[in-house]
Amino acid sequence: MARTIAKDHEEKRGQILKSAAKVFATEGFDRASMALLARECGISKANIYHYYESKDAILFDILDTYLTGLRQRICGLKLDGLTAQQRLRRVIGEVLMAYQGQDHEHQVQVNGLGALPEDQQHLLRGYQRDLVRFVGDVIADCAPPGLRDDRAKLRAVTMSVFGMLNWYYMWNAEADKTAREEYAGLVCDLTLNGLTGM
Repeated sequence: MARTIAKDHEEKRGQILKSAAKVFATEGFDRASMALLARECGISKANIYHYYESKDAILFDILDTYLTGLRQRICGLKLDGLTAQQRLRRVIGEVLMAYQGQDHEHQVQVNGLGALPEDQQHLLRGYQRDLVRFVGDVIADCAPPGLRDDRAKLRAVTMSVFGMLNWYYMWNAEADKTAREEYAGLVCDLTLNGLTGM
């Protein structure tokens, strides 16, 4: 007889992913054992195997959950009726808000993705590319006509914007909504003024 799924299965799975992200971020993926993950989760090693067959499966699920959620949140923004500059401000502000409370997941993305098999890396990097492409298109809409055709330069600008946002995340993880909104405005001003100078 097949084993039934508990009513709180998804809740427990989410708790495992959150706890495992903390372990992978602080200890490193290679040094983390299933026993350590189970201890951090507050469950037995046998119980963690009920949810995941290996720490590789946990790593993939952390990144898949984090990156699909981030992509859906940003790429799914309703931007109709906004000017190009308003769209940029909305998107950049939302990225900073989306990062809030995701410190460990973000760090695992940076340091752990390479530990996965190539096919899984390819899938996850596709989510990242979708996000970069979406933000890049929003930036391009704000650029002068001549710059819009220079895809290499626009990509460099887009990655520079992500660099500023990731810098803020790394050094101001505890920033509240107001501080994030203020910094998002600063990034937008730097980007918009920089685009006109290019």
